[in-house]
Amino acid sequence: MFLSFMKKEELGRETVDLAAEFERSDKKRAFLLMAVRALLQCTREFALDIQELDAPDFKAGLGELAERLVAEEKLGRVEALFESRKRGISAFAQRQKDYLRERETEFKDIIDILSKAMVVMDSDNRDYNHDILEQSKRIEDITHLDDIKRLKQALLMEVDNMREAVREKESRDVAKIESLSKQVAVLNTELQSVRTESERDGLTRVLNRRMFDRFLTDLVEKNTVKEQNFALLMIDIDDFKRINDSYGHPVGDSVLAAVANKCRQSIRGEDFLARYGGEEFAIIMPGASLRNAVKKGRQICQTIAATRYLLEGVDAGEPLGLTVSIGVSTCCKADTAAALVNRADKALYVAKGSGKNRTCSEKDVR
Repeated sequence: MFLSFMKKEELGRETVDLAAEFERSDKKRAFLLMAVRALLQCTREFALDIQELDAPDFKAGLGELAERLVAEEKLGRVEALFESRKRGISAFAQRQKDYLRERETEFKDIIDILSKAMVVMDSDNRDYNHDILEQSKRIEDITHLDDIKRLKQALLMEVDNMREAVREKESRDVAKIESLSKQVAVLNTELQSVRTESERDGLTRVLNRRMFDRFLTDLVEKNTVKEQNFALLMIDIDDFKRINDSYGHPVGDSVLAAVANKCRQSIRGEDFLARYGGEEFAIIMPGASLRNAVKKGRQICQTIAATRYLLEGVDAGEPLGLTVSIGVSTCCKADTAAALVNRADKALYVAKGSGKNRTCSEKDVR
């Protein structure tokens, strides 16, 4: 009996030890995943935004790798996934080093050429100016002779012509510089305009889905390195299909623009507003807690619901009322962009199912 009791006691200790070991293993796994994601984010930050190196695809691949490492449960698949991407990371690093080395050589050559050209130009200009001044001085000295009045007049005229030529050259140089400066300014303006257009939704003029995905992914990945709270609000216009069917797509477009404008007026300067797709918008609030984000969502709901819109040519005396439903989530440790959006979407569905025109958070999801 005593021997049997000792065996059970030892078995109990072994079970406890095994459970503790499992717990330590889970904690270590979670920490290692966080460390890997942090290192991948550092690698993303290290990669230069150079189209020639396919940097956008490389960064997107790192973001996808981080999310798949978190989602994948089977060790074999994790190892295979990491091995396949490891070669790509190493190859990109080598391409970037080669690119920087080549650019450094090119810049050194350009600096050398420009330096030599400046020396030559400076020397040429000094020689030119010196020759002109010396010649004009000699000519003026000659004109002091009273017995050659006709020559004097001719020489004075020549001096004036030479001086005028110098002034004209200076004017042309100034005009060329001003013209080049204007061309550069115009090109910069056009480039900025093209960049802005590529980031904006054409209808509502808020930021587009591509910019939203990029901004959210960057925030989530930076959160793995240094924890920074932020909230996500997913906003959906209630009964938008009915509005389109009843009044037509032009009115639907006006509704989208109006809701975007109301959202824009309701957020802070540091907040990020984008059209997520269709009749759905997204707001990212850096530094916001779940409580404050829900409060902001309710304010947006109330503001939009309290507004009435007159429709041109459609029952002019009958204004149109709108409402929105909002789902809110906040970024937590070891989060992913997809998980964050998914939680906000689920909260949005709860808001829709609870009667619409309201804000629900991830805590309301059952």
